Amino acid sequence: MRSSNPVFSRRGFSRDNGYAGFNAQPQAGGPVAGNPYAQGTANPYATNPYAPADTQVGAGPEAPAPSNVMTIDDVVSRTAMTLGTVVLTAVLSWFLLPVDSDNIGKSYGIAIGAALVAMVLSLIQAFKSKPVPALILAYAAFEGVFLGVISSAVSTYISAGVVPQAVLGTMAVFAGVLIAYKMRWIRVNRRFYGFVMAAALGFVLLMAVNLLFAVFGGGDGLGFRSGALGILFGVIGVILGACFLALDFKQVEDGLTYGAPREESWLAAFGLTLTLVWIYLEMLRLVSILQGDD
Repeated sequence: MRSSNPVFSRRGFSRDNGYAGFNAQPQAGGPVAGNPYAQGTANPYATNPYAPADTQVGAGPEAPAPSNVMTIDDVVSRTAMTLGTVVLTAVLSWFLLPVDSDNIGKSYGIAIGAALVAMVLSLIQAFKSKPVPALILAYAAFEGVFLGVISSAVSTYISAGVVPQAVLGTMAVFAGVLIAYKMRWIRVNRRFYGFVMAAALGFVLLMAVNLLFAVFGGGDGLGFRSGALGILFGVIGVILGACFLALDFKQVEDGLTYGAPREESWLAAFGLTLTLVWIYLEMLRLVSILQGDD
């Protein structure tokens, strides 16, 4: 199963040639079909892309050393570091980049610049063969600056309660999807993946068209991000984010099952952070519209 996150899409976290049933289990003894970290002639992914040259088929050990295997603690700690960096820089930018009438232009300019830098850093990491912790943390820092300014503006000009509600909503979505995934209420398979990716592509293209109309025609473009349509598309955006989380959990589960190298925990943290930022922004927009209509 390939993730919706570009940082996962080129990696080896997959089962059964790229797609998996939710309840698929590794076979006891010998290489697991579709495991990019195992070795063996029966394995279509017999060459481990993360193993040194002297550990390939017929040249040595067939799996990463136990001390170098990714664990759930590694994923949790790296994710905490990445999200902690986002929160820290968001709080600092909230207080250091005020959005009052005297500084709003400067603050918005810095926020847009930070967002562009964060996007570039995320793309660089997405196309690297290995995760780079410094690059991931730098992305988190710039993303936090953008989120801090935007959140401050929403809190100042719409309602002070919008940001806490968006944060709580994001946490609720994360917890809900995690529980549903662990309870086997969500089946991450080929059909689920195809549906989510098609829906995400349509959503992004529609929002891009709306943005173009807004830039050249003024206002909110086609009206997809305000009023009743804004509420509808905000809900769709949150649901898509929840689906992305399910796909990301699947990638982490596969990495743990197949003994991915410990460094891959940074990649897992990066992918989860991307998805949580998506959900928070959609939740912030949705709550803002609802508050503005009151």
